[in-house]
Amino acid sequence: MAQAAVERKFEIIGEALNRISGSDAAILQRISDYQRIIGFRNVISHGYDVVDLEIVWDAVRNYLPVLIREVEELLTG
Repeated sequence: MAQAAVERKFEIIGEALNRISGSDAAILQRISDYQRIIGFRNVISHGYDVVDLEIVWDAVRNYLPVLIREVEELLTG
């Protein structure tokens, strides 16, 4: 259940970034690896049978903290 919830949140994050790409490219440029995040969303959404749990947890541990920091900077500055 936790894995499904985490994957769903990554889908939402990726979709949000994808939508921003069509409306405000300047904001998107302030998010490192935004293209990889959108691509990750696509894999999770459309390639659910090939999603590797280790890759998902690696993203949680190593990339999500960076994304959180960058979004917080956008919101405060």
